[in-house]
Amino acid sequence: MNMQSDFPAAPPPGCPAHGSGKRVPLYGTEFAADPGAYYSYMRSYGPTAPVELSPGVDATLVTDYSAALQLLQNPDTFRKDSRRWREYNEGKVTRDNPVVPLLEYRPNCMFTDGAEHMRLRQAVTDSLARVDTHRLSRHVERVADYLMDQFLARGSADLLNDYAKLLPLFVFNELFGCPAEIGDRVIFGISGIFDGINAEKANEVLGQSVAELVALKRKQPGDDVTSWLMEHHAQLNDGEMAHQLVLLLGAGAEPQRNLIANALLLLLSDERYAGAGLLVEDALDDVLWNSPPMANYAPHYPVSDVDFAGTRLRAGDLVLVSIAAANTDPALSASRQQLSKRAHLAWSAGPHACPAKDTAQLIGVVAIEKLLNKLPDIELAVPESSLTWRPGPFNRGLTALPARFTPIRTDKQPVTQQQIPTGDHRTHAQNKQEKGGLWSSFLSWWRT
Repeated sequence: MNMQSDFPAAPPPGCPAHGSGKRVPLYGTEFAADPGAYYSYMRSYGPTAPVELSPGVDATLVTDYSAALQLLQNPDTFRKDSRRWREYNEGKVTRDNPVVPLLEYRPNCMFTDGAEHMRLRQAVTDSLARVDTHRLSRHVERVADYLMDQFLARGSADLLNDYAKLLPLFVFNELFGCPAEIGDRVIFGISGIFDGINAEKANEVLGQSVAELVALKRKQPGDDVTSWLMEHHAQLNDGEMAHQLVLLLGAGAEPQRNLIANALLLLLSDERYAGAGLLVEDALDDVLWNSPPMANYAPHYPVSDVDFAGTRLRAGDLVLVSIAAANTDPALSASRQQLSKRAHLAWSAGPHACPAKDTAQLIGVVAIEKLLNKLPDIELAVPESSLTWRPGPFNRGLTALPARFTPIRTDKQPVTQQQIPTGDHRTHAQNKQEKGGLWSSFLSWWRT
């Protein structure tokens, strides 16, 4: 491993790599509490560092901004197809490892290369380009109103779990044309996968519900992203449709909730945002630079053995980009103020850059502005130092964001929300007779 000095910085307190020569762990409460200290230590290795994503899952993490760009923009040397993952193929990493679901191969535009990637990605980008921004803004505002009506009279809320977590799920249900009985199960599935609550069942429910949505839209196309994907000249089959939808729904919901919540935390805790001058867009850019929702991801695999940034990589090695570390690379410190707002790597770069960044930015701005305009005296209900972050190697997300404000009376009463999985073997008619989940509750609220 390439070293920058003969005396590397000391590992953070509690880091199992301390004095052992072991890989640096990107899991556990210690890493979640202060990832910056870990990134500073890992830079002592050079542009890349040996890490462990979870017990038994080794990877190389790129922490240098220039090296990250080199990797992301070089599809000839580094591929996305995780069927190349050597240690997985050799059985050293098993499928039941908790990080595998976000790394294993799926036939979608994230995990494909070359002509197949271009075909799938074009279908996605063209379909997303048809989204009417005015219509999207109005729907975000409706969802925000609904979610706020559930807690306005209380004078308190968990801005993560009561607002930032749910809003993207509701918005995407609308964008993709989910009827109530399917939308409830989409929400259950996505929430369970990312929260790790009954994840196997949640994944099954999500797969079934997306397959039902595809079948429905084949018969009854509408003015929504699902139907536009079907109409695209790429001619996606049902399996390809389902995999693109799971990617778009899942990859959109999790980073979006972290983006909204992390920006709200910044707005409520940083004195720079207390006065006039700085806008919600500035807070979002600040988060994308310094606390990106997906902190470590962009998995790639060398096509063959290669020397990269001073490190020898074997064909099929798992290589990830630390978006958080690259964005805060000390080499950028002198020029960060001059860098374009789009120069951060939170949306990735190269052929696999996020195709939905404009949509995500719009949702974040509208959701935050709506909340702050409705609750101008909102403030954190606990000291910032007491907030905790979800452990895990990929995301940068809070566990909760308690806030308080002056209670507001509302004409519409809060809805009793029942989030129930309906992806079992009951009939469609039986499902319709039962009380619905979150998406059904929103539709009922909006019609009253």
